[in-house]
Amino acid sequence: MLKRLRKVGNSSALLLDKPIVELLGLEENGRVQLTVEGGSLIVTPANPRPVDKARLEASLDRVVAHRRAALRKLAE
Repeated sequence: MLKRLRKVGNSSALLLDKPIVELLGLEENGRVQLTVEGGSLIVTPANPRPVDKARLEASLDRVVAHRRAALRKLAE
């Protein structure tokens, strides 16, 4: 999935789709831990909670359905 950084004041913002937020177990105004590893940005909840497997699969299904065309292009 490709995302675009947006300018917000003097900063850049990365907007996350609702299914991704749900998948990570994040909440609006929730805190996240940012880690840079090998040139990659890793976002994890500051206070992780257990993820229900059924909810995880449902969220993944929504993301795949919504981004099917982009995922196909990436697979090529």
